[in-house]
Amino acid sequence: MPYFSTFSIVGYSLTEEAWGIAVASKFPAVGAVVPWASANAGAIATQSYANTTFGPRGLALMSEGKTAQTAIDTLLAEDDERELRQVGMVDKEGRAATFTGKKCLSWAGGKVGKNFAAQGNILTGPETVDAMVDAFQGASGELPDRLYAALLAGDLAGGDRRGKQSAAILVVKPEGGYGGFNDRWLDYRVDDHKDPIPKLGELIEMHHLYFGRSDDDERLKISGEVLENLQIIARDLGYYDGLIDGEFSEKTRVAMRAFIGNENFEDRVDFDQAIIDKPVFDFLLKKFGS
Repeated sequence: MPYFSTFSIVGYSLTEEAWGIAVASKFPAVGAVVPWASANAGAIATQSYANTTFGPRGLALMSEGKTAQTAIDTLLAEDDERELRQVGMVDKEGRAATFTGKKCLSWAGGKVGKNFAAQGNILTGPETVDAMVDAFQGASGELPDRLYAALLAGDLAGGDRRGKQSAAILVVKPEGGYGGFNDRWLDYRVDDHKDPIPKLGELIEMHHLYFGRSDDDERLKISGEVLENLQIIARDLGYYDGLIDGEFSEKTRVAMRAFIGNENFEDRVDFDQAIIDKPVFDFLLKKFGS
């Protein structure tokens, strides 16, 4: 049975109505085993000789209204190897709980606070969990950013004492997935890397770029100089052979749809209103501009 020496944090955001987990380990593909989450149920990290049934069973219990602590107690009562387990949960109301079995290898332990639980085993020491707690409580931004800040802080404080290999983040919210068809807001994994947590951070930044939303004051009209820059890029890439005139003609519109679609930014461009989110425009200008 594989031993998941891991550090993780589960958290909840009332503002975003979101639940999530960030996790790292000196073990391949930690994201395939440890994190479990479901909107309107909660989030779970199951690790240290991970009992993966704790994921779906724990979510089912919390979806019925059971607290995180009750869900953990129920699962452990039915597990003969409970003292090998470590688990953290946050339920659909944001109530959190953590458990570390007596046979988990040191250093092992966890802490609970408002809307989060942080835990780890085979760590350099308690400073890893302490750093995660401080970072999560002090971080700003959306839940994925706060979870990542906690994971990075834990890594910098020591992390898994055996080394580094994989990291993952899973965050859910109602209709948070692509097109609103499921609850999977962020689901990124770095399965095998010499320094996985910074790489995970790059993936989160990529997610913000491709799927974020800009406020009205950070949106640009596709006209004039903005459009001229886009026309030049589209021309250089072979999408457009018309005038560089800053006019959003039908020919330009067709070229822009093809270009933007190929770059996967259609969610951040409104062709009917001729508006583009500024972070995307800046990124395209940096990537393709002369």
